[in-house]
Parts: sequence; structure tokens; C-alpha cells
Amino acid sequence: MIVMKFGGTSLGNAERIKEVSGLIEKTGDNFVVCSAMSGVTNTLVAIAGSWRDKDSEKAFALVDDLEKKFHATCYELFDDAESSALTSQCIFDHFSVIKNRLNGEYDLNEENWLLAQGEIITSRLMVDYMNWSNISITWLNALELVRTGADGEPSVGDIKQRLRDRIGDNPCGRFLTQGYICLDNHGNIANLRRGGSDYTATLAGAALGAERIEIWTDIDGVRNNDPRIVDNTFPIRELSFDEAAELAYFGAKILHPACVWPASSNNIPIHLRNTMEPNAPGTIIRSDIGKKGITAVAAKEGITMIQIRSDRMLNAYGFLSSIFGIFEKYRTPIDVITTSEVSVSVTIDNAGKLDKIITELGGLGDVTVHSGQAIVCVVGDILEQHKDRAVKILDSVRHFNVRMISFGGSKNNITIVVPEDEREEVLRSLNSFLFAGNQSKTVAHD
Repeated sequence: MIVMKFGGTSLGNAERIKEVSGLIEKTGDNFVVCSAMSGVTNTLVAIAGSWRDKDSEKAFALVDDLEKKFHATCYELFDDAESSALTSQCIFDHFSVIKNRLNGEYDLNEENWLLAQGEIITSRLMVDYMNWSNISITWLNALELVRTGADGEPSVGDIKQRLRDRIGDNPCGRFLTQGYICLDNHGNIANLRRGGSDYTATLAGAALGAERIEIWTDIDGVRNNDPRIVDNTFPIRELSFDEAAELAYFGAKILHPACVWPASSNNIPIHLRNTMEPNAPGTIIRSDIGKKGITAVAAKEGITMIQIRSDRMLNAYGFLSSIFGIFEKYRTPIDVITTSEVSVSVTIDNAGKLDKIITELGGLGDVTVHSGQAIVCVVGDILEQHKDRAVKILDSVRHFNVRMISFGGSKNNITIVVPEDEREEVLRSLNSFLFAGNQSKTVAHD
């Protein structure tokens, strides 16, 4: 069984849906995870905003435009009037329900229900077209498969049992479900946030014991740096699970940050592929790759740096646990940490509880906050047999206002914190220092 995930751009119009259907047909037995058509979720977010603001005129206008988009796609997909009319009626029925719900009162549960409709309608449209094209495939409702626990995370074991109940222990054939939608632990419709389709795909892959997980996007794999900012980037053909996890967490947009662990825990390769160039090699993420030096650079904005200084830290035990306990209390993850004899510096990317955190940290020492920071992460075999690599990385950022450096917690990365307005120049400098001469090449294992 192969798991195949297709993002919104891959399903952006009738032509793309036809191409994706062909890719699914060629693969044989597969489990397909699909996002909503390109632009649909953004439109639904806008509709929800208008609903919340009680601007019903704007909300219904957006709904009408979205319904027209789906009907137009439907008529482009089907060659015979009868099949087109049947699927068009299904689309009409879905949007009738949406319009009826919009006449009611807004609340967050209603918004989450609305946001789920993009993937549900897109997946229904795809299944109707594929079965009409004699590509037999079964539609599954992700809301019956993926449910988060009290911690807000889904469980591979739970998904495995739910899949077993619906398709058996040794499924064969083709199945298609939605990407980022789920139920929460109270049974309400929720979602795994933007990019969550990747997460669903790897969770399903782990639950099914898949041979591999294919994530299809509009990009030919992971690149060594951000091509929107840096010239002369190049694709990386192989990544370890650890490297991919670091890059995803610290800013690489091609992967959802949480999606690597279900595959790595079950040693299932992830293959990142390009729907627009299906014969391109893409990037393979797996455990058994060779050593290859510095691999890539990624950056994440919107970072807040917090420094806690106290003489009470000297020769004291339990001080760090008191600090971490405050962040745990307010469910705020720490990205990067550095310590000295009398101070601790940490970074967070969610400042929603910052005021409460600062107030409690003030009871431990003097607190200084720097907002508007960026994390830049250099990933690869930084320590393995090449002691000069760390020096080279630090030398390339010597002209910048470096606020923090975290090095040694992992052999796979050096993490640097700089002001956001220096992020782009830091990425360019690292590219020049670390990858000079590698342009137009690809990175693969030795």
C-alpha cells in the first residue's frame, strides 16, 4: 500500500485533477489524502470572517463565487451531461447546506464545520470523476478516521483501529480521504492546522504500515535554502528523518512540522514529488543515508526571545525546572535555549500568553524580552569528522547582530537567533559561505 498526498495546487483545476487521477491509477493499491482545491480554504476563511462580523452580504457573495468555481470544474471534468449533472447536483446540495448554516449564529464550532467543507467537496468531486473514468476508488470520511486526544494530537493506534473497522486488516484497492480535518476529543469538527494534510498522510502511512508515503506538491523537493530570497539554490535529493524534522520545524515550508515522526517511528520513507513534473526525482526522506556535510538552511520568523537573569541560579538545582514549568503551565513550547551561570535565554514562536509568562518569570529573576526575532537553522552533519564546519558557519554570520547561538544539542544543526530585518541577508550570507560552487548541483548521499 502506497500513501499519496496531494496539496491544493496539485488539485487547482480540472486539468490538474485529471493528471492526479492518472498518477493515482498508475500506482496500484494506494491510500490518497487530498487537500481542498487551491484557494478554496482561503475563501472559506474569508467567509467565516464575514459571518463572524455579521456581514452576510459579503459572506453569501463569496459563497456564490466558490460554488461557481466548483460547478465550472465539474463541467470541465465530465464529458457526458448525465454524469456532470449528477455531480453538479451533489455540489449544489453541499452549498445549500452551507448557505442554510450561514443564516444561523456564528460560533467557533460552526466555523470549523465550514472550513471542513472545502476538502469534503473537493474529495467528493475527485472520487466521482475517478469512478466515472473507470479508476475504481472508495471515498472515506476523515472525520471518522482522525480524532485528537486531550493533548490536541492524533494517535496512530487510534487511526489504525478506525481504518481496520472500515477497510479491514489487509486492505487492497484505492481509497481517498481528506487532509487536515479531524474531530477533537469532544467530538467537534476541528483541524490539524495549515499543512495538516502532510500530517494526516504520514499518520495514515504509519497506521497502514505503508511501503512509502508520497507527498505531491508543486515544488521539486526540498531545496538547500529559501528560493524566494536566495539565488542559486539547488534541490536536495536525500534527507535523513532528523534533518527533515529540523528543517520542517525551523521554517522549511514544504513539510508540516509534525509530519516526520509517524514515518520515522515506523521507518517508512517519505518521497516529496512534483505534480507538475512527475518524472523529476524529488527528495527522499529516510533513515539510511550516508554522510554528506552541510545540507540546508531554513529560517522561521515571528520569534520572541526571553532572557531570565538571576544570581540565585549559581550552584542551584531546580531553577531550570521552575522556568520550564511556567512555559508548560501556559502550554507554550520553547524552540531554542541557551544557559550560562546566571542566565537563561529561550525563544518561543507563540506569544499569546507572553504577558502571563513574563509576570511569573519575574518572580525568578530579571526578565528581558526581545520580539521581532528570527531563527536561522543550519542542518547537516555539522560535527561529524569535520570540526571546521561549525567555525565556517559562525564566520559567515560574524557581521550580523546574533542574539543567541545553540550548538551541541544535536549533531544535525546549529541554530542562530537574529533580528527579523537581518534574516534575509543572513540566509544569503550562509548560502555564499556554505554552498559556493554547489550551484546547479544536487545533494545526495556519498
